[in-house]
Amino acid sequence: MKMKQIARLVPSAMFALAGSQASAAGFQLLEQNASGLGNAYAGTAAVAEDASTIFFNPAGMTQLQAREFSVGLDFVRPSFEFSNNGSQSFTNTPSTGASADDAGDWAFIPNAYLSWALTERLYVGVGMGAPFGLKTEYNDDWVGAAQATMFDIKTININPSIAYKLNDVVSLGFGLNWQRMEAQYERVATAMPQLPFAALRNTKLVLDADDDSWGWNVGALFNISPSTKVGLSYRSKIKHELEGSLKAEGQAQAGVNALVGGDASAEVELPDTFTLSVAQQLNERWEMLGDLSWTGWSSIQEVEIYSDKAGSVVQTLDTKFRDTWRLALGANYKLNDAWKLKFGVAYDQTPVQNQSDRLVSLPDANRTWFSLGAQWNLDPQSRLDLGFAYLMVNDTKINNDQLSSNFATPTANRGKVTGEYSSSVIILGAQYSMSF
Repeated sequence: MKMKQIARLVPSAMFALAGSQASAAGFQLLEQNASGLGNAYAGTAAVAEDASTIFFNPAGMTQLQAREFSVGLDFVRPSFEFSNNGSQSFTNTPSTGASADDAGDWAFIPNAYLSWALTERLYVGVGMGAPFGLKTEYNDDWVGAAQATMFDIKTININPSIAYKLNDVVSLGFGLNWQRMEAQYERVATAMPQLPFAALRNTKLVLDADDDSWGWNVGALFNISPSTKVGLSYRSKIKHELEGSLKAEGQAQAGVNALVGGDASAEVELPDTFTLSVAQQLNERWEMLGDLSWTGWSSIQEVEIYSDKAGSVVQTLDTKFRDTWRLALGANYKLNDAWKLKFGVAYDQTPVQNQSDRLVSLPDANRTWFSLGAQWNLDPQSRLDLGFAYLMVNDTKINNDQLSSNFATPTANRGKVTGEYSSSVIILGAQYSMSF
């Protein structure tokens, strides 16, 4: 009966991967389970409490039962509310355009994992999730429409893994990652000398591109003592060579498509991540967790959009990202044999260096996590985790100046967006895990 349930749940999780929103800094998604949400994802590479350890540290499979399955869903609600303070349109005049609606909305991030012991020491498993994602969407007449009206990144990651228990102290793990990335970017067309401004105001440029690529991850778990575990994990960079189409929609679509429409491409190298985690059992009831992680966001300095028809780069998204750190602390309290309570806080650094480099498609800033959760042991073989997190995001100033007098470039002069974002994120999650 349980195996039939697994067969139904796994494809459902795959189809559900359509929606995602950035919740960690940049457009990284930490929500690869909901069981870690209540701890603000502290101790991710050390806890190994369910099959989701396949993503965070594959070596943790050696701490699980012979066969384990885990499936979860996180609901994410980011809010990006923009206040205008002197923006200028692409005609180089003070903007009188409309204010922006909230650029965030509800989205969901599913996951599914299966771990299997081949011998007492050798384990295999596979995981499915969405490690990167972002969607911001504005009304078409907002003051920054020439820079972006919609930006949507989705990833699907399938992660076959293997783990080996060297001895009672050391376990090692390795995984491969097949990753699909889909990107859609929309903005109002601007600054084409062959076409009138009035027509361009009612015309959108739409980039739609995708790619499949490969990466890898490794991990080690050290059982220092019966009460202390230390985990190390590393996930590699993954380079995507996105290919698709660039097309215009609206009043001047024929003229714009004649200049830049058709096949288009872009490259982006998603960052690598290193994590050090500790899990310390203080007594029968209390467990403390810690996490220090580094993400190599400097791999993304710019994203160039190339048009085959134009024979050149027609737009560059200047990100100028920096590498970042994340620190998380968590605690678990065993209330009784059926219930465990979870707590966590974290500080998450943004890869955006300053307000002039901040993109309207990614109005990111440093954030602080406050998390609560509970684990309910339904029976000796199954449990349910519930989690909640509120992410307090610093008020975010933006002064992105893309004004230009170079009207010979088809996509030049995208205006100047000056103002401030008031942002926050709410996350709700549930995870069901069982051994069989």
